[in-house]
Amino acid sequence: MIAPSCRHDQTKRHGYDRKGNQRFRCVLCGKTWLEPRVKPIGDMRIKSDKAVLCLRLLLEGNSIRSTERITGVNRNTILTLLETVGRRALRFWELRMKRLPAANVEVDEIWGFVGCKEKTRLRLGYGEETGEAYTFTAIERDTKLLIAWHTGKRLPADAIVFSGKLQEATASRCQVTTDGFVGYATGVPQAFHYEVDFAQLVKIYGKQPERSAAARYSPAQITEIHKHIICGRPDEDLICTSHVERQNLNIRMAVRRMTRLTNAFSKKWQNHDYHLALYFLYYNFCRVHTTLKSTPAVAARIADQQWTVSRLLEELATLD
Repeated sequence: MIAPSCRHDQTKRHGYDRKGNQRFRCVLCGKTWLEPRVKPIGDMRIKSDKAVLCLRLLLEGNSIRSTERITGVNRNTILTLLETVGRRALRFWELRMKRLPAANVEVDEIWGFVGCKEKTRLRLGYGEETGEAYTFTAIERDTKLLIAWHTGKRLPADAIVFSGKLQEATASRCQVTTDGFVGYATGVPQAFHYEVDFAQLVKIYGKQPERSAAARYSPAQITEIHKHIICGRPDEDLICTSHVERQNLNIRMAVRRMTRLTNAFSKKWQNHDYHLALYFLYYNFCRVHTTLKSTPAVAARIADQQWTVSRLLEELATLD
């Protein structure tokens, strides 16, 4: 071990402090210091195994209150834990999830809301921090790695912001396929400086028939599909959004805040972002994908093995 202050490499153990932390002493200059400790959950007093259990429940589709009932941990503590870890997860995305291997990227957005639905926000005059909250996601078709995401409104400005994140996340030229949202048509080429093979898949739906309440959220029948090449030379056989649309189901099932027709929706935009940032890392590094028989991170060769939630917390703690 090298002493952190004098940088000498001749050190030895020097007892413990009152909290049981290992002390070390430099043989040459006599300076002492404590063993550096990684704090996976910060200064929270909850036991590590209990914290991991709470997070695993949240990441597998449980709400805050159901997690409270199962674990016996107060919901305020669970929210504080989510905030502590979620803030680090956002930083992990900003610093570490860059220049990722990606050859064929599919992009889509999934609807959600914070606080109240958009029509209620407009009726009551609430600010932009409430109402609809679309999550833009980009997934690598072959490795299933989720390489970029963004929450915002379904506006061209947010599509441009997301396109910038997508460009930073990719390591080389790739093929990108999106749906027909107009914001992508200018956002993606500009973000990549036209060094991208980009196409849009536009689906035309038939007239919505009279439907029962049980089928109200099912889309109408698709009558036509059009492939529009925007820039570059994308492979027409690979112009597809089916994989990222299937990923939307994973999000609905694993993030309780995104489940329809419940009162478990996010009440604060920050907590919404914290939960999504943590879930997407859990999906990439901890959760084995059925078709891959490994995690997306292992398939993409950005991790050498499947991570546990404890390992993920340790990796996030190094960013403090």
